[in-house]
Amino acid sequence: MKKTRGQGARADIEPRRLRRRHGATHPEVALMTVGETASTTGVTVRTLHHYDQIGLVCPAARSSAGYRLYAPEDVERLQQVVAYRRLGLGLEDIAAALDSSTGPEGDPSAEGAGRRRALERQRELVEEKITELSRLLAALDTALEKDMKDLDLTETEMRELFGDAYTERFEEYQAEARDRWGQTEAWAESQRRTAAYTQADWERISAETEENNRLILAAMDAGQPADSDQAMDAAEAARVHLDRWFFPVDGEFHRNLGDMYVQDPRFAKTYGDLRPGLSQYLRDAIHANADRLQG
Repeated sequence: MKKTRGQGARADIEPRRLRRRHGATHPEVALMTVGETASTTGVTVRTLHHYDQIGLVCPAARSSAGYRLYAPEDVERLQQVVAYRRLGLGLEDIAAALDSSTGPEGDPSAEGAGRRRALERQRELVEEKITELSRLLAALDTALEKDMKDLDLTETEMRELFGDAYTERFEEYQAEARDRWGQTEAWAESQRRTAAYTQADWERISAETEENNRLILAAMDAGQPADSDQAMDAAEAARVHLDRWFFPVDGEFHRNLGDMYVQDPRFAKTYGDLRPGLSQYLRDAIHANADRLQG
């Protein structure tokens, strides 16, 4: 029988977690309902259910009515998951990080060392994110300065803002797009709009693109199906972005673009570099959203 996403993690996590819980949780320790846990941590009830299903954060017990009940150590583990998610880690990576941070059962010193390793790893990831954001901030500052002086960006500055791959292939993309769509109304509208854009406009476009990528990655990493509300909302945000900045894009037009993300090796690689399988996932989310738009 084929394993679903997260079953491997559940097999490794759940038995150890339950043994540790049953040995450590005192009968007088107050347990929280799933609603109380969600309110305390800021994690949605639906996400808590999903984490339980894949074995990432399992409740200590269930009520007589079958409702999930969370112990303090469950909440602590959940807070670690939230911290890692904010750093952009996928759920499988988080499960591996948390597993490596636990020590043998009944060995407080080993468990303490494990918690320190987890915190050290989180600190490393925060430092990496700070470095990345500092580089982007410097690039944006340069772009703003150039815009105020009404100057064009140099190639080096374009690389800082848009990345090497986009900058290196910019002329290639432009030429191919002109050959493929040069006679269409969409191309003419795109040329008309972009001709008037300032550097500040392009910075907003770049930032929105990054945010749209983050939204679809968040849905994928959460294990949401491509036709879930979260994935379809991410696809809709991408459609609205294109419609706002470049040319009119209805659901059917976006459906055709989504097919290109899988069929064109360059698009597939661009999204695959962000996360393996993302191009297919995004394409499926775009199709599901197009169906939703049609009612």
